[in-house]
Amino acid sequence: MGAGLQRLLWRLVVVLWAGLLLAGCAEDAGVDQHGRKVAADRLHGQWLVINYWAEWCAPCRTEIPQLNLLAEQLKGEAEVFGVNFDGLQGEELAKGAEALGIRFTVLATDPAPRFDLPRTEALPVTYIVDPSGKVRDRLLGEQNAEGLRKRLEALQAAQ
Repeated sequence: MGAGLQRLLWRLVVVLWAGLLLAGCAEDAGVDQHGRKVAADRLHGQWLVINYWAEWCAPCRTEIPQLNLLAEQLKGEAEVFGVNFDGLQGEELAKGAEALGIRFTVLATDPAPRFDLPRTEALPVTYIVDPSGKVRDRLLGEQNAEGLRKRLEALQAAQ
C-alpha cells in the first residue's frame, strides 16, 4: 500500500472517529423543570404545541389537566411543551410546575427566539408549530384537549 493511500485511510479513520465523538455531544435546548437536558431534536421535525402558563393565571390552572391529557394522546404524533411566563428557573420552576400538576415537559429556556414567537401579555397562550418550525396558529385563552387536537389535525391536513 502506498504512503498516499495510508495517509488517506488514516484521515478517514480520524474523521469518522471525530464524527462519532461529536454525535454524542448533540445540541440541547436547555433543561426542563427537573433539570434534565432537552435534546434540540425534540423541537424539530415534528408538530409542537407550546403553552405559556403562570401560577397566578386562573385559566392556566384549569387548562393544565387538558394539556396533560393532550400530551398523552399525542405521543408519537406531536409534542406538548410548557413555558413559564414569568421565567422561573431551577427549583422555582420545578415547584411551579408541580403546583399546577404539569406532567409534560416544561422548558426552562424560552423557545420564542427559536420559533419567532410573538410576545404576549395575555395568558394562557398556546402556539402550534409545524415540523419546519413555522408558527401555524396562536390560540389565546383557555384551551381543551379536544379542541387543540382538532385544530392540530386541521393544520396537519392543510399542510
